[in-house]
Amino acid sequence: MPYSLQDLLPQFSRWLSVEKGYSPKTVESYGRDLAEFASFIGSDQDVRRIEPHTVRSYVYALNGKNKGTSVARKLSALRTFFRHLLREKIITHDPVAPIATPKLEKHMPVFLTVDEVFTLMEMPGDQDAFAFRDRAILEILYSTGVRVAELASLDLERLDSEEGMLRVTGKGNRERLVPVGTPALEALSRYLPQRTLLIRERIGRGDPPENKAVFLNHRGLRLTTRSIERLVKFYALRAGIAARVTPHALRHSFATHLLEMGADLRTVQELLGHVSLSTTQRYTHLNMDHLNEVYDRAHPKARM
Repeated sequence: MPYSLQDLLPQFSRWLSVEKGYSPKTVESYGRDLAEFASFIGSDQDVRRIEPHTVRSYVYALNGKNKGTSVARKLSALRTFFRHLLREKIITHDPVAPIATPKLEKHMPVFLTVDEVFTLMEMPGDQDAFAFRDRAILEILYSTGVRVAELASLDLERLDSEEGMLRVTGKGNRERLVPVGTPALEALSRYLPQRTLLIRERIGRGDPPENKAVFLNHRGLRLTTRSIERLVKFYALRAGIAARVTPHALRHSFATHLLEMGADLRTVQELLGHVSLSTTQRYTHLNMDHLNEVYDRAHPKARM
């Protein structure tokens, strides 16, 4: 009985979702990448007959049309898929194993200075209909270092205002506790009455209320990641910050400023929800670059 990639894809997607706990967006991305490979090799091709030279030809074809990061991502999807088939004993050899992952240029994460962060926090003002909500979003992003998807999916029951703690569900459905600073908690308390009003208005229109989500839009529905990204960009432009400011830049700023103030790497790893310490270590390199820059600018013997 032949095993085509298209036939195996639904089972693989269920495995990613149920066993690995991947988000629907990630599962969808894997599916697109594998469907593209299936189109390259032929939809009826038996996965047991795929050899490394076929995968290598596919990678060569990708290199002409895609950035290195895209090629690496597509190859990663193939690796995960074929390793899964190997564990399930559907195949006896992994055709992707001999293929080297393309080397990628390392990009240091964008982060703001402390002064830039403070300026950004002050940008929501009286002219903004959702100033309290937006200030709370900015404060929590910087105070906790959570990912934008984690913030968008945040439910009110996950916040313990008395203890100043947030229970976050991150990648792979892994939970972690994150402390929330006093300014963020105060900003949130100023927003919550508006949240209650948005829920009441929604009920008044005869619509089912969104009782769980912390952050709501003007229709009383859960705020999306895209909307959070837009409002961060909007206030950064208003603040005149030259860097491209995103929710992830505030996450980077959170980690960088902690390390600059003496936090240890393991603590920052735990707060960010990184599985691997090597992911967190890039902030160490960034911190060293910052120290070198300060030294070159300030030390009288630095340029001699």
